[in-house]
Amino acid sequence: MRHFKRMLAAVGALCALLAAGAAEAASDKVVIGDIDDMSGPYADVIGSGGVEAIKMAIAEFGGTVLGKPIDILTADHQNKPDIGQQKFREWADTAGLTMVLGGSNTGVSLAMASAAKEKRIPFFAIGAAGASLTGANCNSYTIHYGYDTTALANGTAKTILAEGGKNWFFLTADYAFGTQLEKGASEVVKAGGGTVVGDVRVPLGTSDFASYLLQAQGSGAQVLGLANARTSPIRSRPPPNSG
Repeated sequence: MRHFKRMLAAVGALCALLAAGAAEAASDKVVIGDIDDMSGPYADVIGSGGVEAIKMAIAEFGGTVLGKPIDILTADHQNKPDIGQQKFREWADTAGLTMVLGGSNTGVSLAMASAAKEKRIPFFAIGAAGASLTGANCNSYTIHYGYDTTALANGTAKTILAEGGKNWFFLTADYAFGTQLEKGASEVVKAGGGTVVGDVRVPLGTSDFASYLLQAQGSGAQVLGLANARTSPIRSRPPPNSG
């Protein structure tokens, strides 16, 4: 629900900004694109519910900006950066795109941020947490809306370190979000006097973590750091003799 509220707030704020410049716009309508995970592991983060949130925000705003109707375009990026970027460019070139919402995947959001800079169209990255969106890969057309891996790493790792968790093993989603979160947390752990004894990279969408947990168990680490995220169910058989 909090993501939907953020989506509503973002769209409402943008509509207010668009109202100031709509009189000079060449298009006869405002076009909001939503490129998100509609069918994969992050579909419940925003997905189809986010589309409904956009519709609610537009209705609350009155459905128009200075007399111009507001249209919505939606697409499923399937957690593939090339699909998200291609759809962004396509809409910019052919559909009179005004702005884009979505992401839910740091790798896809980075690709879309690049397209936003290229096409000079604002992109609100909602749900994606990679800190590089507002760090190394920041640009003037991308608004990173919400938490990031820097906040997640500091808040969690510092607390566990303070409670005595010094030796870490990371189970990391094998794409930009996971690697950035592991990097941030590892830096916090080492700065706090801890050590990282190992890690394992896990493909996005994995549902059975048994083999990866065996590697973590074998490392002897005190702390298993989960540098991943998903909303769909996962399965994990307990390792042999784990108690």
